[in-house]
Amino acid sequence: MSDLTIRGHLVDIPARRIVPTEVRVAQGRIASITETSGPVEGYLLPGFVDAHVHVESSMLIPSEFARVAVVHGTVATVSDPHEIANVLGADGVAYMIANGRQVPFHFHFGAPSCVPATPFETAGARLDADAIGALLADPDIGYLAEMMNFPGVLEGDPQVMAAIAHAHRLGKPVDGHAPGLRGDLARRYIAAGISTDHECFTREEALDKLAHGMKILVREGSAARNFDALIGLLHDHADRLMFCSDDKHPDGLVAGHIDRLCARAVALGHDVFNVLRAACINPVEHYRMPVGLLRPGDSADLIQVHDLQDFRVRRTWVRGVAVAEEGRSLIPRVPADRPNRFHCTPKRPEHFRVAATPGDLLVIEVLDGQLVTRKRWMPPTVADGCCVADTTKDLLKIAVVNRYHDAPPAVAWATNFGLKRGAIAGSVAHDSHNIVAVGTNDHDLCTAVNDVIAHQGGIALADGAHRRILPLPVAGIMSDADAWTVADAYAEMDSEARALGSPLAAPYMTLSFMALLVIPHLKLSDKGLFDGDTFRLLNGTA
Repeated sequence: MSDLTIRGHLVDIPARRIVPTEVRVAQGRIASITETSGPVEGYLLPGFVDAHVHVESSMLIPSEFARVAVVHGTVATVSDPHEIANVLGADGVAYMIANGRQVPFHFHFGAPSCVPATPFETAGARLDADAIGALLADPDIGYLAEMMNFPGVLEGDPQVMAAIAHAHRLGKPVDGHAPGLRGDLARRYIAAGISTDHECFTREEALDKLAHGMKILVREGSAARNFDALIGLLHDHADRLMFCSDDKHPDGLVAGHIDRLCARAVALGHDVFNVLRAACINPVEHYRMPVGLLRPGDSADLIQVHDLQDFRVRRTWVRGVAVAEEGRSLIPRVPADRPNRFHCTPKRPEHFRVAATPGDLLVIEVLDGQLVTRKRWMPPTVADGCCVADTTKDLLKIAVVNRYHDAPPAVAWATNFGLKRGAIAGSVAHDSHNIVAVGTNDHDLCTAVNDVIAHQGGIALADGAHRRILPLPVAGIMSDADAWTVADAYAEMDSEARALGSPLAAPYMTLSFMALLVIPHLKLSDKGLFDGDTFRLLNGTA
């Protein structure tokens, strides 16, 4: 690790000033910061931090995620390994930590709080309060990750409260997840010692939670986009806001990260120091991360940007190591194992048939750019005694297939996916990561599902004779291939899904949330249709 000197206009965020400086780095730490009258280049900032992200949703293993993120000036993430834990349990968390250690980047992993997220789905593992406590005792685990079981908090469920108590006893923060919770319910949830929420989708909801002492994460991911609704809060609440992506697919990560949110906020007229407080400082302080904030003695985690409008990154350093320069990652690829859990056999088209019954169909109405869905009733289209998909009224069949053991598919109906032909499927299906598929006919639906099964994980497309798949051999949810190669392949898959007729900005990302039961209002698990408002299965088996 060599010493170096970096010159630039230092952006002193707490003091709200910009001064030309010379920063000397020795042994990976900031040795000194000295004002200078000599020539300087660009602006020096602490590195950006994604305050809540599931690395697995990028379909990249941590080392590959880091290779892309540093190009955009991100030096750290607050990472919930919830996705891989639902497949592999504590072993999956250990895999993420071990792989992340191989590259110069700060992965601040949490202990997943809800594995499985609900009792109404089949996951590959289960973590009870004792197992969560054991994870929290690990010094590599920094916090209790999002407590999605908000009904369990409100009802005082013993396992839920024990997990929270473990975090409090160890002095580690507890992340929240309470979409739409308002008023006294929000107050009670927060009073349990839950400190953040990234699920607010209206300004009013966020203000309600801020009033009860919570910190709000402004989320802008590949599917859930709440930036426009919440960024106005920055003017009055800069000390209690952070930026996060939550779920970022690989092509979106290649295009930009927290840097893009900073640019958008400044373009809207927000004070640059407020913006950078949310992007760089608040997450480090809240989660007590071992990430430098550009002060003498700190870890040398910093970035140099061309300007304070676009925030295009010239260089990124992590622990004094140059990891990116002018859009090029300097982190080399590292080898990785491929742990997985996939135990179902191929299906047949008749497994997806739905016998016709009297009355309208309860349909999942998809909302572009949101994780929430709506409930809708639509008249069925019947052929040969079965209810069938009908593209003329955008009524498509949706299915969830248990990937951990053989079981009949759960089949329901969805609208707003917009497919005119074919089907798409994937084993990225929050939170249990069974196989979720939507299609215009049973043959293509079955073909796409079977291609995912054959590859032990991936995202697939079937349109008659045309078939395509992006394999995801790591836990059925990540690739160990080069990040940019995965991003290109994913972008092509997404483009082909839109070519089938889908108007959605991110068809596969949206599909992956159709089994996420903890987000209202209507979802589908491998056990049946689920009402997120009453928190119960409407059909199927509990």
